[in-house]
Amino acid sequence: MPSVWIERRPTKASGVRYRVEFALGGRGSRGRYAGSFKTKAEALARKNWVTGELAALRVPDLTLLAVESPKAPTFAEAAERWRASRVDVSEGTKIQQRTSINRAVGVIGERRLDDLTSQDVADMIAELHGQGLKPSFIRKIAQATAMVFDHASVTPNPARDKTIVKLPRDEPEELNPPTADHVETVFCLLPRKHRLALLWLDWSGARVSSIDHAMVKDYDEPRRRIRLRAATTKTRRALWIELHPVIADAIEASIGPREDRDPEARLFGDSGADALRTSIAKACKASGIPVFSPHDLRHRRISLLHLRGVPWARIGEFVGQRNLAVTANTYTHVLVDETELDYAELVRASGLEPPRFGPPS
Repeated sequence: MPSVWIERRPTKASGVRYRVEFALGGRGSRGRYAGSFKTKAEALARKNWVTGELAALRVPDLTLLAVESPKAPTFAEAAERWRASRVDVSEGTKIQQRTSINRAVGVIGERRLDDLTSQDVADMIAELHGQGLKPSFIRKIAQATAMVFDHASVTPNPARDKTIVKLPRDEPEELNPPTADHVETVFCLLPRKHRLALLWLDWSGARVSSIDHAMVKDYDEPRRRIRLRAATTKTRRALWIELHPVIADAIEASIGPREDRDPEARLFGDSGADALRTSIAKACKASGIPVFSPHDLRHRRISLLHLRGVPWARIGEFVGQRNLAVTANTYTHVLVDETELDYAELVRASGLEPPRFGPPS
C-alpha cells in the first residue's frame, strides 16, 4: 500500500532538514525522494501534495512543481570533490582511494546523494561481490564511499548503517614468505636493474616504497647505512637501516665516486616498486615457483629475526613497525626455513660487485 513520510535529519550546515519520502508499494518497496526542506511546514505541504497524487493513482512527478528544491550533487560529483580535498594523504593513498571510489562510481555514480539509501549501498556491495572482487578491496570501496558522504555532510551517513550495510567475510590469508632458494632463483632471472633493490628489500625488511623514495643523499657511507626519511615512511618516523657489507659495497659501486654523485638522484637507479613487483611475478612464473611479492620479503625478514630470538621491540625498531602486539601475533612461526641468502655469491655472479684495482692477490 502506498505511503508517505517525513524524516528529520540533522546537518552540519543548517542544523536540521526535513526530508519527504514515499513508497508506491508495501514494506518491501523502495523509498523514493520527494524533497528536502528547511521547515517542517514546507515538508508537510509537500507530503500533502504527494498524498494527493498517490490518492489519484498517479506517481508523483516532481518536475511538474513550479518551485523545485535545489538538486543535490550526484555521487560522482561529490566523489570528485572529496578526492580533490584529500591534500592530507600521500600519493600512494590517493591512488588507492581513486581506484576504490571509481568502483563505487561505476555502480551508483549517476544517483544523487539525497536519493541514496543504506539499502542502495548494500546493493552496491552485493553487486561488487558478485563481480568477484576480493573482500579486502570491497572493504576499501565501502570506506571510501562512507567518506564521500561524510565530506558532503550527509547525515545520517547511509554507508555507515551497520544494520543494513554488511561487508563480505574476509578470511585472513596465511603468510607464506619465500624461502632463500626461491629468492635466489628469482634474483637470477630478474633484469640487472632490479637485483640490488631485491637484495635491499630482503636484507632490510623495508616496505617496497623505499625503492622509489631512497635518494643518494640518504646513504651514510662512513656508517654504511640508509636513512628512510620520516616523510617517506608509513609510521612517519625516520629510520636508519644498517647494511650488510656486501650490499653496501654494491650500492657504492652503483652510485659511483663521491665527487660525481648527485645527492638528489634515486639510490636504486632505474628500479621502481611497480616494475620490480611485475618482474618478480614474471620470474616466479617462469621458474615454476610460488608467486611472491616484494612485500613478502618484509614478511621473510621479520620471520628470520623472530626465529633467531631477536626481541619484538628490536624487530619493530629494525623494520619500522609501531604495533608490536600485531607484529608478534602475525609472525610467530611463519617461516620454517632459516637460511640466509648468500649475498656475496649473488653479487659476484650478477656483476654487481665493485671493480677491484691493483695487482691480484
